[in-house]
Amino acid sequence: MFYRLMKMIVGPVLRLFFRPWVEGEEHIPDRGPAILASNHLSFSDSFFLPVVVPRRITFLAKSDYFTGRGVKGRLTAAFFKGVGQLPVDRTGGRASEAALNAGLKVLREEHLFGIYPEGTRSPDGRLYRGKTGIARLALESHAPVIPVAMIDTEKIQPPGKIVPKVMRVGIKVGEPLDFSRYEGMEDDRFILRAITDEIMYALMELSGQEYVDVYAADAKKRIDEARKQAAKAADKTADAVDPDAAPTPNDESGGPGRPAA
Repeated sequence: MFYRLMKMIVGPVLRLFFRPWVEGEEHIPDRGPAILASNHLSFSDSFFLPVVVPRRITFLAKSDYFTGRGVKGRLTAAFFKGVGQLPVDRTGGRASEAALNAGLKVLREEHLFGIYPEGTRSPDGRLYRGKTGIARLALESHAPVIPVAMIDTEKIQPPGKIVPKVMRVGIKVGEPLDFSRYEGMEDDRFILRAITDEIMYALMELSGQEYVDVYAADAKKRIDEARKQAAKAADKTADAVDPDAAPTPNDESGGPGRPAA
């Protein structure tokens, strides 16, 4: 109920200001389960895709959005639940298994399930290595995987920016990928990697992004570390300049090193 209400309220606003265009929407089935595998450029990705897809899409969202305190925290949790998102712990292990089970439940109920194989937003607009959870999900659910490329969403709302820039964004939907040939091989890590890489290749072709064969989370850590090192270097440079240094002999103030007039 709240999902439909949010689409009725948020949908027209997004269409009015951002005029999202879409290609290949005919690849999304009118009924039955399907996995929508999308690149992840912006916080807003999970809002634009449901706007252009008539059917309900359930996404996984980090659990932090559902555990906030105070009025703001409760409103945020209610909003994410209302737009069809399920909380997931990103710490791995049993948490990853819980996320997989949540996705399987959605698909077994014949719904659409949205997932970002990169696991987190791209730190620089490039496409990063996919995590193999999506491959297990596809094999265990027997659902087709539909690649979806978000276009230019990182330009309207880069990480850390609250107020989005008003500009047009796009969505490209690719042909469904069928992995039934690998049925029964969900415990083979080489098969899982091969399936995941095939999905990421389809996303690369759709989005036109440069592909980087490392995990986005690892790339973020390196970028953050480089920023910290750059900040430390800047601080050291600033400390090396003494703001109280004596005037030079060419100083016209008549200070030390130059006779007073």
